[in-house]
Amino acid sequence: MSKLWGGRFTQPTDKFVEEFTASIEFDQRLWRYDIQGSKVHAAMLGRQGIIGVAEAEQISAGLDAILAEIEAGKVEFTVALEDIHMNVESRLIERIGAVGGKLHTGRSRNDQVALDIRLYLRDEIDIILGYLRALEDALLQQAEANLDIIMPGFTHLQTAQPILYSHHLLAYREMIARDISRLHDMRARFNVLPLGAGALAGTTFPIDREWVAQQLGFDGVTRNSLDSVSDRDFAIEFCSGASLLMMHLSRLAEELILWSSADFNFIELSDAFCTGSSIMPQKKNPDVPELVRGKTGRVYGNLISLLTLMKSLPLAYNKDMQEDKEPLFDTIDTVKGSLKVFAEMIAQMQVKGANMRVAAARGFSTATDVADYCVRKGLPFRQAHEVVGKTVRYCVENGKDIPDLSLEEFRAFSALIDADIYDFITLEASVNARSATGGTARAAVERELARARAQRNG
Repeated sequence: MSKLWGGRFTQPTDKFVEEFTASIEFDQRLWRYDIQGSKVHAAMLGRQGIIGVAEAEQISAGLDAILAEIEAGKVEFTVALEDIHMNVESRLIERIGAVGGKLHTGRSRNDQVALDIRLYLRDEIDIILGYLRALEDALLQQAEANLDIIMPGFTHLQTAQPILYSHHLLAYREMIARDISRLHDMRARFNVLPLGAGALAGTTFPIDREWVAQQLGFDGVTRNSLDSVSDRDFAIEFCSGASLLMMHLSRLAEELILWSSADFNFIELSDAFCTGSSIMPQKKNPDVPELVRGKTGRVYGNLISLLTLMKSLPLAYNKDMQEDKEPLFDTIDTVKGSLKVFAEMIAQMQVKGANMRVAAARGFSTATDVADYCVRKGLPFRQAHEVVGKTVRYCVENGKDIPDLSLEEFRAFSALIDADIYDFITLEASVNARSATGGTARAAVERELARARAQRNG
């Protein structure tokens, strides 16, 4: 098969080199965007008088026919034509003849692929944003339905202070909100048209880049032809944001794995998201969160691959940059799959509030409340800290918890402690005392739920 660029060459491409350098096996997923961009480019060529209007219309009709053929599964992409751009253009020339060869006037594959990837990534980000909002909704629904549940809050995975389960879930909602914000930011940043940069220096034809940008939904055009074809910041930025997103999912996955274990027994995951053991019939394994936790490393690897790919490339385009697509595509697929299954899993998760409450009452979780009580009685915090530390040591040595102590036992450590101490060391009192913005008190959590809902619906 003759190459569309073959005029310079006298020998055919080595068969292995042809297969080694081709990208059609993975960039074929860009076919719809390649045709979309080509149709607008052809229309612009006609408007500007660079080709005839009738020729532009003929090209557009041919591209529409190819679109229908691909949708119907009637087009077989070939390695001999290297990439999606040459496969589409070659098919166009087959269908409408030599006029199809005029489509590539005023552009290069370098700016063409930069356009296709941006169009594709823009749509994929919109899909991912939808999945993120579904996960946000699932977290908010869980938080709203379980406002009375108290659980242990942890530091160092040791019981620290009692908190509302809803407050814990809202921490992940904050992470998801940042992920959503980052995706919006990066989408706006790369939503500029690179087409018109040509191979690297622009084009001699009187093209109208601004019109093309408007037709394709871009906010503007790129301002430097060299940067336009050599920039892959948008792919790297997406993989960076995706790495943060997957890190958030991985942290939540780890907690779900812990919480669903027999040792914690805080939650029950739906059978739809678990599997059993081939040898141990009692097992219910949290495979979905485990797999998402594992896939996080895959996304990190894709980010490092892109950074390493681009770190030493001189301007402008280099063939190395063909390697940008597989890490980007894999990241997109991984994030979409992980978010889709996570949102559904959270929505169906059952909470064991009684078990959470029992765990929250263990481990001296209200010790800080005793210290705060002493401070309010006039004791400097560092002295109060020492008083409570000795109190806890006494409890450990005598097999007691703080609420079990008698007033006499309390007063052995500080004469400032009175009978009202018991009003401050219940789980509810401990939780509700933390009512400042961002705290775990029910009133504070209800305010944050209302704020989150307003943001979600705004």
